[in-house]
Amino acid sequence: MPIALLALFLVGYLSGSIPFGLLLTKLAGLGDVRHIGSGNIGATNVLRTGSKKLAALTLLLDALKGFVPVFVVGWLAGPAAAAITGVGAFLGHVFPVWLGFKGGKGVATFIGVLFGLNWVLGLAFILIWLVMAFAFRISSLSALTAAAAMPIVSALIDIAPAQRVVVILLSLAIFATHHENIRRLLAGTEPKIGGGKRTNDNDEAR
Repeated sequence: MPIALLALFLVGYLSGSIPFGLLLTKLAGLGDVRHIGSGNIGATNVLRTGSKKLAALTLLLDALKGFVPVFVVGWLAGPAAAAITGVGAFLGHVFPVWLGFKGGKGVATFIGVLFGLNWVLGLAFILIWLVMAFAFRISSLSALTAAAAMPIVSALIDIAPAQRVVVILLSLAIFATHHENIRRLLAGTEPKIGGGKRTNDNDEAR
């Protein structure tokens, strides 16, 4: 039913649009994180405030705002409903209405959505990210490689067709939100993990 699907999408969107990075830094008295570093509201830019704890908490909460609505809706209404909710959560993070539709790149929230759909997907993403990060020490390359692998992983496990479609769409969306990173990767100018601060938009865990 169209109205029911729209309601599920909005549930996900409203959850995903909560700007935890911005809220946490303001509550901690660190000012507006959008005026720091890249201006991103995600964990990587929160780390630039000097608070590792706040950055870790931002990462966790950004993942949870994808996981919780998807898992709960899936439990109550089934896999197709969970898939619609997951799309809403991802888009809510990338295009939050509260911040003029200027959000993050969606990696942490995508991971949360994956865990909500099927824990194997979320675990596979994290493991691939870790292997790539260890090998190349480039966060964006790790995220892009893990995202590219998700449609393959989804084809190998038992999930609903609607969930498989959403995994493919959101994996493609990760590439869209990382277009600047892809440009730098091709140019050989993408910074490595721990390579120092940057002032441009290069935050992955957001």
